[in-house]
Amino acid sequence: MTQTASIWLVLVLAFCAANLPFLTQRVLGIVPLVRGKNLAIRLAELLLMYFLVGGIGVLLEQHAGQISPQGWEFYAVTGALFLTFAFPGFVWRYLFKRRH
Repeated sequence: MTQTASIWLVLVLAFCAANLPFLTQRVLGIVPLVRGKNLAIRLAELLLMYFLVGGIGVLLEQHAGQISPQGWEFYAVTGALFLTFAFPGFVWRYLFKRRH
């Protein structure tokens, strides 16, 4: 897999993973909850997805060659990007008014 394809794969995966907590009532899209998910569970799931996608990114970087050391700035930027990716799902779940 080329480096460009790896980058696009991680970006698409991040977008899908960031929206998953808001699109379904199941935890990680698998485990159903009796009373549904509240915002705290969704945010915890979002944090878990951030680390999962980050791990996949590290594996792809390791496969391509040497892993570059990252400082706190890298994690601040990727966290902000992940939250930006989650915005459509958040809007759909909490801000969009549905007609009944």
